[in-house]
Parts: sequence; structure tokens; C-alpha cells
Amino acid sequence: MSTLAVSDEHATATPTKVIQPAWVRALHWTNAVAMVLMIMSGWQIYNASPLFGFTFPPSITLGGWLGGALLWHFAAMWLLMVNGLIYLALGLATGRFRKKLLPITPAGVISDTKAALTGKLSHDDLSKYNYVQKLLYAGIIVVGIVIVLSGLSIWKPVQLQWLTALFGGYDVARYVHFICMAVIVAFLVVHVALAVLVPKSLRAMIIGR
Repeated sequence: MSTLAVSDEHATATPTKVIQPAWVRALHWTNAVAMVLMIMSGWQIYNASPLFGFTFPPSITLGGWLGGALLWHFAAMWLLMVNGLIYLALGLATGRFRKKLLPITPAGVISDTKAALTGKLSHDDLSKYNYVQKLLYAGIIVVGIVIVLSGLSIWKPVQLQWLTALFGGYDVARYVHFICMAVIVAFLVVHVALAVLVPKSLRAMIIGR
């Protein structure tokens, strides 16, 4: 009788909820690889002509020299651009952005920030983003667009004169590109830290459930 009861319980169990669809997971991890390659090769490119009074240690750069770093950077750039465009298109077409990232209200952000700083922010329902997550994810999408456009203006300042001028010139575009990179690195550090603190969110991004 007990065996039948257990079998019946498994048969009628509610299926696990899909938190992250397959296309989100595939694009997320592709984007993560492209970002790491771009950041590390970008640091090597920066070292060839530093904007500030420091350079990045060779151990965390990619390419070995300026020419090698540029090859890695451009290869990762196309991967990031194509992957990013697909993500934006699917995010808009499926309504995921509207459902996940909106609305964002100042009151909600302040409230959830206070809850996060005091350790009271709930992570029980992974299918919904809190206001802090909404702001961070929406913001990093905007930063991603700006870093690609500023990168293009640096890469082709003559062919894309209008874009370079939009950033205030070649030199200013370099600073914008660097600042966006720093913001993305900071985001990645926070993102990874939260994934470690809430392991079920990482599991959802790997297996979807």
C-alpha cells in the first residue's frame, strides 16, 4: 500500500517550473564568454596606450601584444554583437523584457535596496526580479549598447565620423568605452557574488529549473 501511495504521489507531482528558457540560457552563456574575451583583450589594448597612470597585469590580459589582442577583441566583438542583437530581438518579441524588467519605480528600488543591505530581501521566487535586479539588468543592457557604439567609433573614426562626433570625438569615445567596461566589470562581480550567495539562481541558469 505504501509503495502504491509513493508511486501515486510521484505521478501526480507538479512539474518543476521553467525559470530560464533554453534560448535565454544559451544566449546568456555565449554572452558571458564573449564578455570575458572582450574585457581581457581590451585590457591588453589599453596597456598599449593607457588613459590613466596604471596598466593591467599581463596575467589577466589576452592576446600577448597589441596585434594579438586586437584579433581577439574583434572576434569577440562580432560574437557579442550578433548574440546581443538576437537577445534583444527575442527579449522584445517574446515580451520577456516587459514582464521581467518593468515596471521600475524609485520607491521600489529604494525599498529593495534597503532590504538587500539588511539581508531581508527574499529570493524565494526566482521567476520574478526584484527592483534592484530590474534596475541592474536594464541598466547593463543600456551600457552594453553604449560600449558597442563607442567601440565602433574608436575602431572606424573616419568611416563613422558622425558616431565618433556623437561621443565628442575619438579621445572622449575612448574614455566612454573605458568607463562602460569598468561598469560591466563591476556588474559581473556583483552578478557572480549573488549567484554564489543564491546558488539556486545559478542552477536555474544552467538547467532552467
